[in-house]
Amino acid sequence: MTSPDQRKPTNRKLTYTVGIAAIVTMVAYLYGNHEGRVESLWLGGFAIVIALALITDWVLVRNGLRD
Repeated sequence: MTSPDQRKPTNRKLTYTVGIAAIVTMVAYLYGNHEGRVESLWLGGFAIVIALALITDWVLVRNGLRD
């Protein structure tokens, strides 16, 4: 088992890129041929959660509160 300071840091640029790609993909799925609204609500909800996580991380890094 390793301690947190022994692990490699994650590539933040790659994380942001994958997160934005996931958001774009989920928003693109909203314009599918489904008739129900449940799928749209789940896709929109997940896209919003991912966007909030990315924005929160970006603000914390910018303010120096996170490495």
